[in-house]
Amino acid sequence: MMPRPAIALGFAAALVLLAGCDDMTKQKKQNPYASRATAPGEVPAGTVAYGEISAPVPPVTMALLERGQTEYHVFCAPCHAETGDGHGMIVQRGFPAPPPLAAERPRFVYDVITNGRGVMYGFAQRIAPEDRWAVVAYAHALQRSQHMMVTDLTPEQRIAP
Repeated sequence: MMPRPAIALGFAAALVLLAGCDDMTKQKKQNPYASRATAPGEVPAGTVAYGEISAPVPPVTMALLERGQTEYHVFCAPCHAETGDGHGMIVQRGFPAPPPLAAERPRFVYDVITNGRGVMYGFAQRIAPEDRWAVVAYAHALQRSQHMMVTDLTPEQRIAP
């Protein structure tokens, strides 16, 4: 059994601790879902309006396509294959085949890279927005190359490696 002075001391310590506590439900805090004081139609600073894309679409340059090719080979080719037909090495080892890139629209491809679709997880945390657009540009070039004939090329393009 505990002696009476120890019980009294413990009770006094508990009273001191409880007296110093505030009511936690009445603390000042910021509600993340509270509406912000902005004019109708105005977007708060640092946010993106619904339906807008945070990274503007860059102009297609050779450097952008080369960057897209590099990122595509790292992140996309294991499933979508080098040609974008959906028969990459992961698929050859039993993973479900993704749809071929030939039928997809560029903005849709950007959204799928960002958010994922089906069994594909989103790459928003792994690929920067500018690099996602580079992958989209490269995927679009890949789509167009699937339906190109040598006769469609200019003589200079036929010589280029």
